[in-house]
Amino acid sequence: MNHPAPLAHASHIAVVDDDSGVRTSLSSLLRSLGYPTRTYASALEFLEALPQQAPSCLISDMRMPGMDGEQLQAALKSGGHHFPVIFLTAFPTEAVRTRVLAAGAHAFFGKPVEADAITRCLADVLPPQ
Repeated sequence: MNHPAPLAHASHIAVVDDDSGVRTSLSSLLRSLGYPTRTYASALEFLEALPQQAPSCLISDMRMPGMDGEQLQAALKSGGHHFPVIFLTAFPTEAVRTRVLAAGAHAFFGKPVEADAITRCLADVLPPQ
């Protein structure tokens, strides 16, 4: 399997998920592919860090306490933040998939997601070095 080259100009890939196991495993995968990664336990935590640490791409869970993925996407859009967003969820529905993709998300995956699917998706959304 070919892995994308790490991005010299990219700040990082942000991973937002309330499940610490998902954050750890996904960030380990991304780092093994050469991507700098930062993790956040909630959408609100990510939004608080955003002004100083804008990511090259966001991978976010859909169902989280406080603010869900759709609300996070709306907050990013209203704040003028434009970077690729990839959603993951253990509860995929066609209605949610349709809404988030129509609102500009790049991808919507059910959990567990295959490493190859994430790798291909990132190669598609992040420019080569």
